Amino acid sequence: MKRKLKGYVLPILVGSVLGILLNVYLSFRGTGVSSIPEDFNYVSQGIINNTMPVLSYDDVLIRPYQTDKINVIKRFYDEENKELGIIYFKDTYIQSSGILYNSDEEYNVISILDGEVINIRQDDLLGNTVEIKHTDNLISSYQGLKNVYVHKGDQINQNTIIGKAGEIKLNETYQNALLFELIKDGHYINPDKYFDKKIREL
Repeated sequence: MKRKLKGYVLPILVGSVLGILLNVYLSFRGTGVSSIPEDFNYVSQGIINNTMPVLSYDDVLIRPYQTDKINVIKRFYDEENKELGIIYFKDTYIQSSGILYNSDEEYNVISILDGEVINIRQDDLLGNTVEIKHTDNLISSYQGLKNVYVHKGDQINQNTIIGKAGEIKLNETYQNALLFELIKDGHYINPDKYFDKKIREL
C-alpha cells in the first residue's frame, strides 16, 4: 500500500531545496567581486530584494560625486547656459543634455538617490554608462565611468558608489570625467536646479 506524504511535508522539502540552491547561487556570484573596493557600499542582491526602494518626497537629491575638487566643463543647455551648454564634436555643435564634470584627481561616482540599476552599457567615446531608475518617473544617467561596481537589476541606496570617473572623448579628451544626466517623465532636466532639493520639488 502506497503511503501519502502529509500536507505539510512537501512545502518543507521544497523550501529546503530552494534554500540550498539560493546559497549555492550566492556563493558563486560572490566570487567575482574582488575588484570592488573595501569602502564600496554594495547594498543588496537582486534575487533577494526585487522591489523598488520607496523614496520619501522629503528625500534630497545629492550630487553624483565624492570630491571637493570638481570642475564643471559643460552645463545643461538652457536659456541661462547657452555658451557653456554647447558641446562641439566632429564639426558639429550639440546642445548638452547633462553636466560634464572632471577633476585633476580620481574620484568615486555615487547614486543621487535610492533606485534600481536598469542599464549598463559601454561606448568608445563615453566609456561605461550606468542608468538608475528612481521612483516618480525619474532616471539618473552616469557616463564616462572607468570602473563599474554595480550590476543590472541591483537595488541600491543613495550614496552607493557606482564606479570611478573615467575618460570622455569629445572635441578634447577629459580624464577623471563624468557626464551626468537627469531624466524626468522622459524629458532631460537641468540637474543644477534640483541638487540639494527635495523630490517633491522636481
